[in-house]
Amino acid sequence: MSRPITRPVVAGLTAGLLTVPALPTVAATAGLRVVPACATSATPARPVTAAPWPQRRYDPTRLAPLATGAGVTVAVVDSGVDRAHPQLAERVLTGTDLLDLGGDGSRDCAGHGTGVASIIAAAPRPGVAFHGLAPDARILPVRVSEQQVVQGRESGRTVTADEFARAIRWAVDHDADVVNLSVVLYADDPEVRSAVRYAVDRDVVLVAAAGNLHDSGDPQPFPAGYDGVIGVGAIGADGVRAAFSQSGPYVDLVAPGSEVLTAAPGAGHHQVEGTSYAAPFVAATAALLREYRPELTAAQVAERIIATADPAPGVGRGGGYGAGVLNPYRAVTETGGSRAAGPWQVTALADDRADPATLARQARRASARDRALLVGVVVGLTAVTVVLLALVLPRGARRRWRPAGEA
Repeated sequence: MSRPITRPVVAGLTAGLLTVPALPTVAATAGLRVVPACATSATPARPVTAAPWPQRRYDPTRLAPLATGAGVTVAVVDSGVDRAHPQLAERVLTGTDLLDLGGDGSRDCAGHGTGVASIIAAAPRPGVAFHGLAPDARILPVRVSEQQVVQGRESGRTVTADEFARAIRWAVDHDADVVNLSVVLYADDPEVRSAVRYAVDRDVVLVAAAGNLHDSGDPQPFPAGYDGVIGVGAIGADGVRAAFSQSGPYVDLVAPGSEVLTAAPGAGHHQVEGTSYAAPFVAATAALLREYRPELTAAQVAERIIATADPAPGVGRGGGYGAGVLNPYRAVTETGGSRAAGPWQVTALADDRADPATLARQARRASARDRALLVGVVVGLTAVTVVLLALVLPRGARRRWRPAGEA
Protein backbone atom coordinates (compact mmCIF):
# COMPACT_ATOMS: atom_id res chain seq x y z
CA MET A 1 0.00 0.00 0.00
CA SER A 2 1.53 3.29 -1.05
CA ARG A 3 1.61 6.16 1.41
CA PRO A 4 -0.37 9.31 0.59
CA ILE A 5 1.41 12.13 -1.19
CA THR A 6 2.12 15.05 1.10
CA ARG A 7 2.76 18.39 -0.50
CA PRO A 8 4.48 21.34 1.18
CA VAL A 9 2.73 24.69 1.37
CA VAL A 10 4.37 28.09 1.64
CA ALA A 11 4.00 29.70 5.05
CA GLY A 12 3.26 33.21 3.82
CA LEU A 13 0.00 35.14 3.62
CA THR A 14 0.98 37.56 0.91
CA ALA A 15 -0.89 37.37 -2.35
CA GLY A 16 -3.54 39.85 -3.35
CA LEU A 17 -7.13 38.83 -3.97
CA LEU A 18 -6.58 37.74 -7.55
CA THR A 19 -8.46 35.23 -9.62
CA VAL A 20 -6.02 32.53 -10.66
CA PRO A 21 -6.70 31.01 -14.07
CA ALA A 22 -6.27 27.32 -14.68
CA LEU A 23 -2.64 26.32 -14.90
CA PRO A 24 -1.37 25.71 -18.45
CA THR A 25 -0.81 22.10 -19.32
CA VAL A 26 2.79 20.92 -19.31
CA ALA A 27 3.21 19.56 -22.84
CA ALA A 28 5.94 17.37 -24.26
CA THR A 29 6.91 17.66 -27.89
CA ALA A 30 9.77 15.72 -29.42
CA GLY A 31 10.96 14.89 -25.90
CA LEU A 32 11.24 18.54 -24.84
CA ARG A 33 9.56 19.79 -21.69
CA VAL A 34 7.59 23.00 -22.15
CA VAL A 35 7.68 25.14 -19.02
CA PRO A 36 4.23 26.57 -18.24
CA ALA A 37 3.76 30.28 -17.88
CA CYS A 38 3.23 31.73 -14.43
CA ALA A 39 -0.37 31.43 -13.29
CA THR A 40 -0.50 35.16 -12.56
CA SER A 41 1.61 38.04 -13.75
CA ALA A 42 3.70 39.83 -11.19
CA THR A 43 2.02 42.99 -9.95
CA PRO A 44 4.33 45.99 -10.41
CA ALA A 45 5.61 47.23 -7.06
CA ARG A 46 7.04 50.61 -6.21
CA PRO A 47 10.20 51.12 -4.19
CA VAL A 48 9.61 51.99 -0.54
CA THR A 49 11.99 54.54 0.94
CA ALA A 50 10.96 54.42 4.61
CA ALA A 51 12.74 52.05 6.98
CA PRO A 52 10.51 49.08 7.88
CA TRP A 53 9.90 48.35 11.55
CA PRO A 54 12.04 45.16 11.74
CA GLN A 55 14.99 47.15 10.46
CA ARG A 56 14.43 49.86 13.04
CA ARG A 57 14.28 47.14 15.68
CA TYR A 58 17.46 45.36 14.60
CA ASP A 59 19.47 48.24 13.08
CA PRO A 60 21.80 46.28 10.76
CA THR A 61 24.28 49.17 10.80
CA ARG A 62 25.27 48.08 14.33
CA LEU A 63 26.05 44.60 13.02
CA ALA A 64 27.83 45.65 9.82
CA PRO A 65 31.22 46.34 11.49
CA LEU A 66 31.12 42.82 12.95
CA ALA A 67 29.55 40.65 10.27
CA THR A 68 27.56 40.95 7.05
CA GLY A 69 27.27 37.28 6.10
CA ALA A 70 30.23 37.47 3.72
CA GLY A 71 31.39 34.06 2.54
CA VAL A 72 28.24 32.30 3.83
CA THR A 73 25.76 30.52 1.54
CA VAL A 74 22.09 30.48 2.52
CA ALA A 75 19.85 28.13 0.54
CA VAL A 76 16.30 29.38 0.07
CA VAL A 77 14.09 26.36 -0.62
CA ASP A 78 11.01 28.16 -1.87
CA SER A 79 9.30 29.55 -4.97
CA GLY A 80 12.53 30.67 -6.61
CA VAL A 81 14.50 33.89 -6.26
CA ASP A 82 14.44 36.66 -8.86
CA ARG A 83 18.04 37.70 -9.33
CA ALA A 84 16.96 40.61 -11.53
CA HIS A 85 15.81 42.65 -8.54
CA PRO A 86 18.33 45.49 -8.10
CA GLN A 87 18.87 44.63 -4.44
CA LEU A 88 19.54 40.94 -5.18
CA ALA A 89 21.76 41.37 -8.22
CA GLU A 90 25.08 39.51 -7.85
CA ARG A 91 23.88 37.85 -4.65
CA VAL A 92 21.97 34.93 -6.15
CA LEU A 93 23.92 31.83 -7.15
CA THR A 94 22.92 29.33 -9.81
CA GLY A 95 20.46 27.05 -8.11
CA THR A 96 18.01 24.41 -9.26
CA ASP A 97 14.33 24.00 -10.10
CA LEU A 98 12.52 20.86 -8.94
CA LEU A 99 9.17 22.18 -10.13
CA ASP A 100 10.15 22.76 -13.76
CA LEU A 101 13.25 20.68 -14.41
CA GLY A 102 16.15 22.38 -16.09
CA GLY A 103 15.73 25.74 -14.41
CA ASP A 104 18.29 27.45 -12.19
CA GLY A 105 15.93 28.59 -9.43
CA SER A 106 15.73 32.20 -10.59
CA ARG A 107 12.11 31.99 -11.83
CA ASP A 108 9.67 33.18 -9.17
CA CYS A 109 6.01 33.22 -10.13
CA ALA A 110 4.75 33.78 -6.57
CA GLY A 111 7.30 36.32 -5.33
CA HIS A 112 7.50 34.38 -2.08
CA GLY A 113 11.09 33.18 -2.37
CA THR A 114 12.29 36.56 -3.62
CA GLY A 115 10.80 38.21 -0.55
CA VAL A 116 12.35 35.63 1.79
CA ALA A 117 15.77 36.03 0.13
CA SER A 118 15.60 39.82 0.39
CA ILE A 119 15.11 39.71 4.16
CA ILE A 120 18.37 37.79 4.30
CA ALA A 121 20.59 39.43 1.70
CA ALA A 122 19.07 42.47 -0.07
CA ALA A 123 21.86 44.94 -0.74
CA PRO A 124 21.72 48.56 0.41
CA ARG A 125 20.76 50.96 -2.38
CA PRO A 126 20.71 54.78 -2.46
CA GLY A 127 17.33 56.16 -1.52
CA VAL A 128 16.07 52.83 -0.17
CA ALA A 129 16.20 52.23 3.58
CA PHE A 130 15.33 48.53 3.37
CA HIS A 131 18.12 45.99 3.08
CA GLY A 132 18.86 42.50 4.29
CA LEU A 133 20.15 41.57 7.72
CA ALA A 134 23.13 39.72 6.15
CA PRO A 135 23.56 41.72 2.93
CA ASP A 136 26.79 40.03 1.84
CA ALA A 137 25.50 36.47 2.14
CA ARG A 138 25.08 34.42 -1.03
CA ILE A 139 21.62 33.06 -1.84
CA LEU A 140 21.29 29.56 -3.31
CA PRO A 141 17.75 29.25 -4.76
CA VAL A 142 15.99 25.88 -4.81
CA ARG A 143 12.59 26.19 -6.49
CA VAL A 144 9.91 23.84 -5.20
CA SER A 145 6.67 25.82 -5.44
CA GLU A 146 4.74 28.57 -7.18
CA GLN A 147 1.98 28.69 -4.62
CA GLN A 148 0.14 31.84 -3.73
CA VAL A 149 -2.54 32.47 -1.16
CA VAL A 150 -5.62 33.56 -3.08
CA GLN A 151 -8.83 34.44 -1.26
CA GLY A 152 -7.49 32.70 1.83
CA ARG A 153 -6.56 29.46 0.07
CA GLU A 154 -3.30 28.14 -1.34
CA SER A 155 -3.34 27.96 -5.12
CA GLY A 156 -0.64 26.83 -7.52
CA ARG A 157 1.73 23.97 -8.14
CA THR A 158 4.13 22.53 -5.61
CA VAL A 159 6.38 19.49 -5.44
CA THR A 160 5.72 16.25 -3.57
CA ALA A 161 7.21 15.56 -0.16
CA ASP A 162 9.82 13.26 -1.73
CA GLU A 163 10.91 16.06 -4.06
CA PHE A 164 10.97 18.49 -1.17
CA ALA A 165 13.32 16.10 0.65
CA ARG A 166 15.47 15.98 -2.47
CA ALA A 167 15.59 19.79 -2.47
CA ILE A 168 17.03 19.82 1.05
CA ARG A 169 19.66 17.25 0.11
CA TRP A 170 20.53 19.20 -3.04
CA ALA A 171 21.10 22.37 -1.03
CA VAL A 172 23.36 20.52 1.41
CA ASP A 173 25.33 18.87 -1.40
CA HIS A 174 25.88 22.28 -3.02
CA ASP A 175 27.60 23.77 0.01
CA ALA A 176 24.80 25.56 1.80
CA ASP A 177 25.87 26.68 5.28
CA VAL A 178 22.31 27.61 6.25
CA VAL A 179 19.03 26.37 4.77
CA ASN A 180 15.87 28.49 5.05
CA LEU A 181 12.64 26.47 4.81
CA SER A 182 9.69 28.85 4.67
CA VAL A 183 7.45 25.98 3.62
CA VAL A 184 5.40 23.65 5.79
CA LEU A 185 4.19 20.07 5.57
CA TYR A 186 1.47 19.01 7.97
CA ALA A 187 2.52 15.37 8.03
CA ASP A 188 5.62 13.57 9.25
CA ASP A 189 7.19 12.30 6.04
CA PRO A 190 10.05 9.77 6.38
CA GLU A 191 11.92 11.10 3.35
CA VAL A 192 11.83 14.67 4.64
CA ARG A 193 12.84 13.49 8.11
CA SER A 194 15.78 11.63 6.56
CA ALA A 195 16.81 14.71 4.55
CA VAL A 196 16.78 16.82 7.71
CA ARG A 197 19.02 14.30 9.45
CA TYR A 198 21.29 14.33 6.38
CA ALA A 199 21.68 18.10 6.75
CA VAL A 200 22.19 17.99 10.52
CA ASP A 201 24.88 15.33 10.17
CA ARG A 202 26.72 17.62 7.73
CA ASP A 203 26.77 20.62 10.05
CA VAL A 204 24.15 22.73 8.25
CA VAL A 205 21.92 25.16 10.15
CA LEU A 206 18.24 24.51 9.34
CA VAL A 207 15.61 27.19 9.95
CA ALA A 208 11.89 26.59 9.30
CA ALA A 209 8.61 28.45 9.56
CA ALA A 210 6.27 27.30 12.34
CA GLY A 211 3.14 27.69 10.19
CA ASN A 212 0.13 30.00 10.06
CA LEU A 213 -2.72 27.74 11.19
CA HIS A 214 -3.14 28.85 14.79
CA ASP A 215 -6.87 29.33 14.20
CA SER A 216 -7.06 25.75 12.90
CA GLY A 217 -5.76 24.14 16.05
CA ASP A 218 -1.99 24.41 15.56
CA PRO A 219 -1.41 21.23 13.53
CA GLN A 220 2.13 19.88 13.85
CA PRO A 221 4.34 21.57 11.22
CA PHE A 222 7.32 19.96 9.55
CA PRO A 223 10.26 20.45 9.12
CA ALA A 224 9.95 22.82 12.10
CA GLY A 225 8.85 19.90 14.25
CA TYR A 226 12.00 17.84 13.64
CA ASP A 227 15.02 17.70 15.95
CA GLY A 228 17.85 19.85 14.68
CA VAL A 229 15.58 22.45 13.04
CA ILE A 230 15.00 25.93 14.48
CA GLY A 231 11.25 26.53 14.40
CA VAL A 232 10.27 30.20 14.07
CA GLY A 233 7.00 31.91 14.93
CA ALA A 234 5.96 35.46 14.05
CA ILE A 235 5.43 38.69 15.99
CA GLY A 236 4.16 42.10 14.97
CA ALA A 237 5.65 45.54 15.54
CA ASP A 238 4.18 45.59 19.06
CA GLY A 239 6.21 42.50 19.99
CA VAL A 240 3.08 40.37 20.40
CA ARG A 241 2.66 37.03 18.65
CA ALA A 242 0.81 37.42 15.37
CA ALA A 243 -2.70 35.96 15.53
CA PHE A 244 -1.97 33.46 12.75
CA SER A 245 1.38 32.26 14.15
CA GLN A 246 1.20 28.73 15.46
CA SER A 247 1.92 27.83 19.07
CA GLY A 248 3.55 24.62 20.23
CA PRO A 249 6.80 23.00 21.38
CA TYR A 250 8.15 23.30 17.83
CA VAL A 251 8.41 27.10 18.23
CA ASP A 252 11.97 27.78 19.38
CA LEU A 253 11.74 31.57 19.14
CA VAL A 254 9.87 34.31 17.29
CA ALA A 255 10.87 37.04 14.85
CA PRO A 256 9.13 39.77 12.82
CA GLY A 257 6.44 38.24 10.61
CA SER A 258 3.64 40.79 10.38
CA GLU A 259 3.69 43.90 8.17
CA VAL A 260 7.17 42.97 6.97
CA LEU A 261 8.66 44.74 3.95
CA THR A 262 10.32 42.59 1.28
CA ALA A 263 11.59 42.89 -2.28
CA ALA A 264 9.05 42.15 -5.01
CA PRO A 265 9.97 40.29 -8.22
CA GLY A 266 11.43 42.61 -10.81
CA ALA A 267 11.74 45.74 -8.68
CA GLY A 268 10.16 47.57 -5.79
CA HIS A 269 8.81 46.26 -2.51
CA HIS A 270 5.63 45.03 -0.92
CA GLN A 271 4.35 44.34 2.57
CA VAL A 272 3.78 40.74 3.62
CA GLU A 273 3.04 38.59 6.63
CA GLY A 274 3.43 35.01 7.73
CA THR A 275 5.91 32.84 9.60
CA SER A 276 7.54 32.49 6.18
CA TYR A 277 8.99 35.92 6.69
CA ALA A 278 9.98 35.41 10.31
CA ALA A 279 12.21 32.44 9.45
CA PRO A 280 14.66 34.37 7.20
CA PHE A 281 15.47 36.82 9.99
CA VAL A 282 16.74 33.82 11.94
CA ALA A 283 18.50 32.35 8.88
CA ALA A 284 20.24 35.70 8.32
CA THR A 285 21.35 35.75 11.97
CA ALA A 286 22.79 32.25 11.49
CA ALA A 287 24.70 33.56 8.46
CA LEU A 288 26.15 36.40 10.54
CA LEU A 289 27.26 33.94 13.20
CA ARG A 290 28.76 31.53 10.67
CA GLU A 291 30.91 34.40 9.42
CA TYR A 292 31.78 35.96 12.79
CA ARG A 293 32.35 32.69 14.67
CA PRO A 294 33.34 30.14 12.01
CA GLU A 295 34.56 27.71 14.67
CA LEU A 296 31.02 27.16 15.96
CA THR A 297 29.15 24.08 14.82
CA ALA A 298 25.65 24.36 13.40
CA ALA A 299 24.29 23.10 16.71
CA GLN A 300 26.22 25.75 18.63
CA VAL A 301 25.01 28.47 16.25
CA ALA A 302 21.41 27.40 16.87
CA GLU A 303 21.94 27.22 20.63
CA ARG A 304 23.42 30.71 20.69
CA ILE A 305 20.55 32.19 18.67
CA ILE A 306 17.98 30.66 21.01
CA ALA A 307 19.90 31.43 24.22
CA THR A 308 20.23 35.14 23.35
CA ALA A 309 16.55 35.70 22.53
CA ASP A 310 14.91 38.61 24.35
CA PRO A 311 12.06 37.97 26.79
CA ALA A 312 8.65 38.11 25.16
CA PRO A 313 5.19 38.97 26.53
CA GLY A 314 3.96 35.39 26.31
CA VAL A 315 6.96 33.64 27.85
CA GLY A 316 5.79 31.53 30.77
CA ARG A 317 2.11 31.89 29.89
CA GLY A 318 1.68 29.52 26.96
CA GLY A 319 2.01 32.32 24.43
CA GLY A 320 3.84 30.44 21.67
CA TYR A 321 7.01 32.53 21.83
CA GLY A 322 9.47 29.72 22.50
CA ALA A 323 12.59 31.13 24.14
CA GLY A 324 11.62 34.69 23.20
CA VAL A 325 12.24 37.24 20.46
CA LEU A 326 15.23 36.99 18.12
CA ASN A 327 18.06 39.44 18.92
CA PRO A 328 20.74 39.24 16.19
CA TYR A 329 23.09 41.68 17.91
CA ARG A 330 23.12 39.68 21.15
CA ALA A 331 23.55 36.44 19.20
CA VAL A 332 26.67 37.78 17.50
CA THR A 333 28.26 39.75 20.33
CA GLU A 334 27.50 37.94 23.57
CA THR A 335 30.02 35.43 24.79
CA GLY A 336 29.23 32.24 26.60
CA GLY A 337 29.98 28.56 26.54
CA SER A 338 28.28 26.15 24.21
CA ARG A 339 28.03 22.43 24.59
CA ALA A 340 30.62 20.35 22.82
CA ALA A 341 29.82 19.38 19.26
CA GLY A 342 27.54 16.39 18.94
CA PRO A 343 23.94 15.42 18.31
CA TRP A 344 21.70 18.39 18.92
CA GLN A 345 18.00 18.55 19.57
CA VAL A 346 16.31 21.92 19.28
CA THR A 347 13.51 21.91 21.82
CA ALA A 348 11.52 25.02 22.61
CA LEU A 349 11.45 25.85 26.29
CA ALA A 350 8.29 24.65 28.01
CA ASP A 351 5.55 27.25 28.16
CA ASP A 352 5.41 26.99 31.97
CA ARG A 353 9.11 27.62 32.48
CA ALA A 354 10.38 30.42 34.70
CA ASP A 355 10.35 33.91 33.25
CA PRO A 356 13.83 34.86 31.93
CA ALA A 357 13.70 38.16 33.81
CA THR A 358 13.11 36.28 37.06
CA LEU A 359 15.99 33.95 36.30
CA ALA A 360 18.22 36.94 35.59
CA ARG A 361 17.30 38.52 38.94
CA GLN A 362 18.02 35.25 40.71
CA ALA A 363 21.38 35.01 38.97
CA ARG A 364 22.27 38.57 40.00
CA ARG A 365 21.32 37.83 43.60
CA ALA A 366 23.39 34.66 43.62
CA SER A 367 26.32 36.61 42.20
CA ALA A 368 25.90 39.28 44.91
CA ARG A 369 25.89 36.58 47.61
CA ASP A 370 29.07 35.09 46.17
CA ARG A 371 30.77 38.48 46.16
CA ALA A 372 29.69 39.16 49.75
CA LEU A 373 31.04 35.80 50.85
CA LEU A 374 34.35 36.46 49.10
CA VAL A 375 34.66 39.89 50.74
CA GLY A 376 33.91 38.35 54.14
CA VAL A 377 36.63 35.74 53.70
CA VAL A 378 39.18 38.35 52.62
CA VAL A 379 38.32 40.63 55.55
CA GLY A 380 38.53 37.72 57.98
CA LEU A 381 41.93 36.61 56.69
CA THR A 382 43.19 40.18 56.86
CA ALA A 383 42.08 40.50 60.49
CA VAL A 384 43.78 37.23 61.46
CA THR A 385 46.98 38.35 59.75
CA VAL A 386 46.98 41.68 61.59
CA VAL A 387 46.50 39.91 64.96
CA LEU A 388 49.33 37.49 64.26
CA LEU A 389 51.67 40.28 63.22
CA ALA A 390 50.79 42.22 66.35
CA LEU A 391 51.78 39.26 68.49
CA VAL A 392 54.82 38.00 66.61
CA LEU A 393 56.68 41.16 65.55
CA PRO A 394 57.30 42.57 69.10
CA ARG A 395 58.65 39.21 70.25
CA GLY A 396 60.90 39.03 67.21
CA ALA A 397 62.24 42.49 67.91
CA ARG A 398 63.09 41.54 71.51
CA ARG A 399 65.00 38.51 70.20
CA ARG A 400 66.85 40.70 67.64
CA TRP A 401 65.56 38.93 64.52
CA ARG A 402 66.88 40.40 61.26
CA PRO A 403 65.70 39.98 57.68
CA ALA A 404 67.72 37.49 55.68
CA GLY A 405 70.67 38.98 53.76
CA GLU A 406 71.36 41.95 56.03
CA ALA A 407 74.84 42.45 57.45
